[in-house]
Amino acid sequence: MAKKDDFKIFASKHPELVKYIKNKEMTWQNFYEIYDIYGEKEEAWSDYFKSSSTGTTANNTGSLKSFTDKLKNIDMNSIQEHINTAQKALGIVQELTSKGTAATAATEVINPRPINKIFED
Repeated sequence: MAKKDDFKIFASKHPELVKYIKNKEMTWQNFYEIYDIYGEKEEAWSDYFKSSSTGTTANNTGSLKSFTDKLKNIDMNSIQEHINTAQKALGIVQELTSKGTAATAATEVINPRPINKIFED
């Protein structure tokens, strides 16, 4: 049991292992087996610690830079034109639906439903 407790302490010191669990790349059982065989040797854990600590900050910096680059390339005039076009289309649809409702109501008043009459022979 001491080995299992040691692994729990080791895992609590390295929360970056959880990322691999959530991504379903590894399981706690797989990590425990590595720990059981190699212990805390850096060579066994270098793949998991190196990529999570330096890779994450590099990816965050890279994604932020790419986001700001995309933001700089946005043409605000083009966006405004698209918004105006969408507003016009919505206005037309709204007019058609309101006229259609009024026309339907008017036809119901003008053309009432026929009354069935029974004729005696």
